[in-house]
Amino acid sequence: MYKILLVEDEEIIRTGIKHLITKVSSEFEIVKEAAHGKEALAYLQTEIPDVVITDIRMREMDGLSLIAKVRERYPHMPLLIISGYSDFEYAQKALRFGVSDYLLKPINRMALVSALERIHQTLERKETGGSTDRTEPHIETATKEPIMKSGEGKRLIRKIKEYIQAHPEGDLRLQTLSDYIHLNPAYLSQLFKSETAINLSDFIMQIRIERAKHLLVQTDLKIYDVARLSGYQSPKHFMLVFKQQVGTSPGSYREEYGS
Repeated sequence: MYKILLVEDEEIIRTGIKHLITKVSSEFEIVKEAAHGKEALAYLQTEIPDVVITDIRMREMDGLSLIAKVRERYPHMPLLIISGYSDFEYAQKALRFGVSDYLLKPINRMALVSALERIHQTLERKETGGSTDRTEPHIETATKEPIMKSGEGKRLIRKIKEYIQAHPEGDLRLQTLSDYIHLNPAYLSQLFKSETAINLSDFIMQIRIERAKHLLVQTDLKIYDVARLSGYQSPKHFMLVFKQQVGTSPGSYREEYGS
């Protein structure tokens, strides 16, 4: 089972979250409960969980400060934010730290299930195909560049871009894309950046946001359907990313530009 560090300053809420996770998933167990960020960091000095779930507003040290420090030591550890604060400012800061998801209290059971499933898939990929933060924090896996014919790199990147543009709602994980063109995932990431001057993940986000804009203006689909067809399984996460990138909410964008 994967180990969770749960950080929440209200004991009754910690108990509720722990009970809910036990009910909805057999893949995770909470191995440590902390009342604030300082207590969590003290635990992280001696133990390394697989996942950190934390509230944002807490005494002593808040959740955003905690995840910033966790990111310094463990760049790829999955982080899940749970908070009663729906202010986009907090969500945007959390997104910049690369959190796996952002759930609002009271926690929706299915939203939690979806978030844990995505984290589980991430952890499974680490175990089967790459280095993990447990053994090598801060260290990227070295990749030997394959020998390519002249222009081969441009052709492969063009193929990847066309695939992403045609399937924005699909599985666009790095491993999936690298399997599609038979390249090492780390090398594909490096090649894409060198050929396009942007990160692969940023390009995927741009394409998905453009798909969302089109659907918002050209259809009457519900926001959660727009999110799903744009590659976002969590409507909340979709709305946070959309507002961060476009500067307005999906609903406001539809009102302004829709027919």
